[in-house]
Amino acid sequence: MPWFVKTETFSRPAGTLQQALAAHRVWVEGLRAQGVRISSGYRVDGAGQPGGGGLLLLEASDHASAEALIRQDPMVRSGGVDWQLHGWLPVAGDLAVT
Repeated sequence: MPWFVKTETFSRPAGTLQQALAAHRVWVEGLRAQGVRISSGYRVDGAGQPGGGGLLLLEASDHASAEALIRQDPMVRSGGVDWQLHGWLPVAGDLAVT
């Protein structure tokens, strides 16, 4: 199944996004419990500190399905992030497609 990458940048100060961030974590764990392969986390700076955005990897049957799922993300629904979705074709490494 194809992989997709959502990159995001906070559109509001992180301190105002705590409720949406908590709901996002619950949303991701709920999808994992349903068998969706998905991982989410903060982008960090050179010192390892969260830097105002995130990255999410997920498998979906196609771009439209991935986008429909991402539009359900509490961070997206809250308007707290500017985001982009890209297909990703891993060719080497732990997630390589054979």
